[in-house]
Formats: sequence, C-alpha cells, structure tokens
Amino acid sequence: MSYELKSARFLAKEILSRAVSPGDTVIDATMGNGHDTLFLCQTVGPSGRVYAFDVQEQAVVSTEALLRREGVADRAELFCCGHQHMNEHVHEPVQAAVFNLGWLPGGDHSVTTHWETTREAVSQALDLLQAGGVLVLCAYPGHSEGDRERNELVPFFSSLSNKTFNVLRQAFLNAGPGAPECFVVQKMG
Repeated sequence: MSYELKSARFLAKEILSRAVSPGDTVIDATMGNGHDTLFLCQTVGPSGRVYAFDVQEQAVVSTEALLRREGVADRAELFCCGHQHMNEHVHEPVQAAVFNLGWLPGGDHSVTTHWETTREAVSQALDLLQAGGVLVLCAYPGHSEGDRERNELVPFFSSLSNKTFNVLRQAFLNAGPGAPECFVVQKMG
C-alpha cells in the first residue's frame, strides 16, 4: 500500500483519526458544510459527543441535514454562534478541537473567520483540551484575512510553553505562498 501526502486537510484527518476514539468529546469550531462534524460523529461513536459551531445559519442547517441522513445527529450539539463562544457551551474536557479557517465552501466569501475571534477560540480550545488531546487547525493564506490569520498563528503557537504543548506546523513548501497550512497542537500529560 502506498502513502501519499495530499493536503493540509488530509493531514488533519489522519491525525484526528489516530487521536480520537469512541466515547470521546470533541469540538468542531468551524462547522461549515458539516464534513468534519460528520467525521467526528462517526469517530466518537454513539457514546461520544461533538460540539460544533458556525456563525452562519446555512452551515447549521446543512450540517444538521447531513448528520440526520447519516444517522448520527444525536451525537452532536450544533450552535449558530462564533467559535469564540465555545466556553459558554462546552463545560467538559475535550480530546480534540478542529478548526478549518476561512469561509463556508460554496458560501459568501465576505463572511470569513477573523484573527481576533480565532485567537479567542483557539485559546479556549487549548484550555479545554485534556492531557494528550489535540487541536488541529487548517489555515488558508491565499486570501488577505487568511494570510493575516496564518501570520498571527505562527507567533501565537510559538509562544506556547513547550512543557505543556507540542506544536507542529505543516506546509507544502513547493505549492506556493498561498497554499493551506496545518497546525497541530498536542497538550502533554
């Protein structure tokens, strides 16, 4: 069997598939069309829990429909609010938090994540992570706000204590300056 590096999203899913187990509690901080939420619901199984957030009602509606079609809607709580409000809804340690920054695929490109709220949400997610838990974040520097987010994430993640967190940054160096990047943060035990 061959192994092929495909994308930042591919790496994110690979890490999540190894870090998340049945019964875990996890966060999808940027629900979008629900594909990550569905993957997480399938991975945590019937005894697990997924908290998912998005500012757009369209994202919540399409995600809810997808989860119902796949028979896993009872495993998720969907919130139509910014991810910076996750600590108002999640009151237990989580094994993973997923961020797929940018805009809703197929949606209005003027509605995008912004560094100020992303920073708040990432800080909250890091606090919620249990020992051994992971935060996986895909950034898209191919547009101005995405470039700003990536440029702010680098010093933010670099400033985390290496006694508490391991931080990985993945970039396809030959794909150009606007290529998506994946950041992985694991909270140490």
